[in-house]
Amino acid sequence: MSHVKVDKILGSRRFSNYWWATLVFFGGLGFFLVGLSSYFQIGLLPFTKSSELLFIPQGIIMTFYGTIAILISIFLWLTIVWDIGGGYNEFDNIKGIITIFRLGFPGKNRILKLNYKIHDIQSIKVNIQEGLNPKREIYLKTKDDREIPITRIGEPLLINEIEEEASSLAKFLGVNLEGIE
Repeated sequence: MSHVKVDKILGSRRFSNYWWATLVFFGGLGFFLVGLSSYFQIGLLPFTKSSELLFIPQGIIMTFYGTIAILISIFLWLTIVWDIGGGYNEFDNIKGIITIFRLGFPGKNRILKLNYKIHDIQSIKVNIQEGLNPKREIYLKTKDDREIPITRIGEPLLINEIEEEASSLAKFLGVNLEGIE
């Protein structure tokens, strides 16, 4: 039996982010080229007659929307490249330490690394809320009643998956499990 358990946390490098960054970029590029076509009175897009648009007001608005969409796509691509939110949770029974590691935006706080002693953990808490905005979260609950979230962001796990993950973690750490009836 292994005495170290590591859970990888997928950050912004998920398929949906690649999809939206690409879609927003090409949509914005289309708008931008239509605006430029109306300004220069030439067809930059072969499948449209955008050179026939008046630059004021349609062309300038298309150029503005295209520029904003391209800037948003650049932001999305940078979050993917920097892997914002990515990291791992490491539970080490030999050293008695839990390490939570996440990547953030570049700067002095790029790396978030939190260490907790296993004997300071009171329990593993599961929070499941159904409805329009469902929440399925696992927390480390410390003896001083702090709750540290350790679940991934994104698509919520199935209820049986989150219960199984929480119970195996509680068993691995030798602590109680809260929130599952």
